[in-house]
Amino acid sequence: MNILLGAARAIDGLSTLVGRTMWWLTVAMVLIGAYNVITRYLGQYLGVQLSANVYLELQTYAFDLIFLLGAAYLLRADGHVRVDIIYSRLGPRTRAWIDIFGTLVFLVPFCIFGLYFCIGYVERSWAVMEQSPNPGGLPRYPIKTVMLVAFAMLILQGISEIIKNVAYLVREPGFTDNEAHRATQETEGL
Repeated sequence: MNILLGAARAIDGLSTLVGRTMWWLTVAMVLIGAYNVITRYLGQYLGVQLSANVYLELQTYAFDLIFLLGAAYLLRADGHVRVDIIYSRLGPRTRAWIDIFGTLVFLVPFCIFGLYFCIGYVERSWAVMEQSPNPGGLPRYPIKTVMLVAFAMLILQGISEIIKNVAYLVREPGFTDNEAHRATQETEGL
């Protein structure tokens, strides 16, 4: 079990690193958005075209990356939205069982379907080296590839959550009572 817990911690570390990177990308996205607004209005005022499609698409691509790659970190930090009418009133062991069930029955199959349906989509995009239809736009095939990475990262983080919850349930030596839920519920300061 210690090997599995080590793997879970490594996956958590990867998700946290990517999550922190997405935080910085959020800052960049906001700055790009501000630049887009300023150049658009300043260009209208001056009567010249200052904005460019590449900056609009950079902002969109940044959002895509944040949404797709941040999902695994949100799972790790237990930040996904849920209807929490009963769950919060349950004991930690019952919550661990529910988390295992939900991950195995909903998350993993959803991600497998996502991977299955995205592979052809991404392959076609790479085959034609898909470009933006906008003049001066960015290539589309790299950002479409991120969908596969996002689903794979969600599966890995789901496996990490299962490992931590099982370790919590069997009370593996060296694994504190609250570590499974602390690991999934704490939101580390970005």
